[in-house]
Amino acid sequence: MLPKEQIERINALANKSKTKGLTIQEQVEQKKLRDAYIEAFRGGMKKTIEGVKIVDEEGTDVTPEKLKEIQKNKGLHGR
Repeated sequence: MLPKEQIERINALANKSKTKGLTIQEQVEQKKLRDAYIEAFRGGMKKTIEGVKIVDEEGTDVTPEKLKEIQKNKGLHGR
C-alpha cells in the first residue's frame, strides 16, 4: 500500500479538483499518484488471490490447477 502521505495527497487533490479545479501540474501529479495507488492495489490483490485455498463443503480442496501451480512455485499451502 502507499504511504499515508501519498494517500492524503490523493485525497487533497481530489477535493481541490471538485471545488477549485487543478492546475496542469497538479493534474499530472494526480495521475501519477492514482497510477501508483492502482499498481499497489493490484499487487496486494494478486498476492491475496494467490494465497487462497478453496475447499468445498466436504473439505475437499477444489483450488483450480493453475492457482495450485502458482502456489507450488511460491511454496504456499505445502504444495
